Amino acid sequence: MRFGEVLLLTSRLSPRDAARAFAEAGVPVFPCIAGGKRPLTLTGFHDATAEPGVVAEWWSAWPNANLAVPTGARSGLEVVDVDVKDERSGFDAFSVAQAAGILDGEYARVRTPSGGIHVYFPSAIDRPQRCWQSATAHIDFRGDGGYVVVPPSCISIDTGRATYRLSSLSSGEPHPVDATALRSLIDPNSVRPRRDAAQASPSAALPGTVDRQRLAAWVAQLREGERNHGLFWAACRLAEAGLTAVTIEDALGAAASRAGLADDEIAITIRSAQRHVSRSSAAQGVWQECPVLATRISESSCRR
Repeated sequence: MRFGEVLLLTSRLSPRDAARAFAEAGVPVFPCIAGGKRPLTLTGFHDATAEPGVVAEWWSAWPNANLAVPTGARSGLEVVDVDVKDERSGFDAFSVAQAAGILDGEYARVRTPSGGIHVYFPSAIDRPQRCWQSATAHIDFRGDGGYVVVPPSCISIDTGRATYRLSSLSSGEPHPVDATALRSLIDPNSVRPRRDAAQASPSAALPGTVDRQRLAAWVAQLREGERNHGLFWAACRLAEAGLTAVTIEDALGAAASRAGLADDEIAITIRSAQRHVSRSSAAQGVWQECPVLATRISESSCRR
């Protein structure tokens, strides 16, 4: 069974059964909080697996958990996320990209609880594409370093609960989307010329999976009175390496939640960190010393 075939079944499956079906199809999954998007595991999408035994253990522990799938090379799936928030939406920009032929080759569409859509594409093995977001176009791209919540998960909203549900499944031959071309079209001011290796930030390649996991573990054990400061510092380190706010939240959000921070506090702190980095010398790749939060934080775990 393939990913699309599992999507077709989700309307009559519980999240627990859907998680098992995705895993059996070879699609790695991981649990998120019931009614939300926050991962339940310490390092979020890094923990995703298609191992049936692990998946069964997760949903035995959290039977009402939502389920999510990592995007990019981990799953072979990339997603164009058309957002709807308040009176703003990404559908105008999406229509422009469709007319330009950039979005030909979609695999499936999923209607999101906000009224937006997730448009799925296969990923290109030889062309990894990172996550990015366009606040002006109200479109996000989820590739390497990201994840999406998938059907039949439900999200708690002001009027009750809303479900992720399959909207359409393409009968054509799917092919990868050019995320750079899409971003250049819908948000040209956000695309900067690429720098060569000599010009690149010395920290650009630093926070790989191991470093993110270390930062997440550190954030998770922060105590009251140091949590916001600690999350801000960790988010700055990832922002210095060029990660987007979406990717930073994917990497640190679950850990910050475990430390006791609310979702809105986490989002605000991460956005503040990214703005701070863009205005400071840290944007040039200079790692700063960790904040002196407590003596139990070792120097080796907080410095470059």
